Amino acid sequence: MIERFKRQPKNFTWEELVRLFGIFGFTVEERGKISGSRVRFKNNNYVFYAHKPHPSNVIKESALNGALNYLKNNGFID
Repeated sequence: MIERFKRQPKNFTWEELVRLFGIFGFTVEERGKISGSRVRFKNNNYVFYAHKPHPSNVIKESALNGALNYLKNNGFID
């Protein structure tokens, strides 16, 4: 899963992103109706925000790149 993510595939899904962050101990917090598609991944003091894709379930390239940079910059992956 981690290696697939690092390759930044164009068909990486929301469910895969949730599982990936779960590997590093993050939980998903959806903030209710006012948040829309904005979701928070939280692990103690680490917080990453992402927009749940719709209508497709595939993560946009820019969002996937942002997740990769976040995980690298915070020492979760190299």
